[in-house]
Amino acid sequence: MALVPCQVLRVAILLSYFSVLCNYKAIDMPAHQTYGGSWKFLTFINLVIQAVFFGICVLTDLSSLLTKGNDSQEQERQLRKLISLRDWMMAVLAFPIGVHTTVLPFILIEMRTTHHEYPSKTYGLVAVSTFSVGYILWICWIYHVTGVWVYPLLDYLGSGAKIVFFAIVTAIINILYLLGEILNNSIWDTHKCMEEGKEKPKLD
Repeated sequence: MALVPCQVLRVAILLSYFSVLCNYKAIDMPAHQTYGGSWKFLTFINLVIQAVFFGICVLTDLSSLLTKGNDSQEQERQLRKLISLRDWMMAVLAFPIGVHTTVLPFILIEMRTTHHEYPSKTYGLVAVSTFSVGYILWICWIYHVTGVWVYPLLDYLGSGAKIVFFAIVTAIINILYLLGEILNNSIWDTHKCMEEGKEKPKLD
């Protein structure tokens, strides 16, 4: 049995993200006052994604607790929707976008304690690529408006090099999506085998 129930861990993680976000917004940085504010930085967007994701996890836990022993089909349907949203966010946003920061341990804990159903590979890759392209277009728009790149490295790259750079970033995010799916399946296939092994009767 786990020393700390996963539901309690999720609440603690959610509160920690709220604390980090509040402190992040409180930091008086000139870049936060320019066009796009904190939302132009992937680090901040990632923090918001993680907070929303773990918020949905906590909400799912509460809904599961409230529907336990309840025969209401409507509540069961709403719970299934929450679980589907939680799993989608884990697969498409929380894992592939969060791997580039220190949030990785929290994501691995969540992956280890809860099985997440991944969408079809095609749908998942299209979704994560859409996020990547959307963010790239966002920082290009910021440059169009302000004449300043969010990331100074882009100042030193020519047009062709920028396209290659953006393509590589999108490819990396797709690889991280696939890595998350492989890791999730590996953890839960192993877990399933262990459970099945426990259930097999011993032969004399």
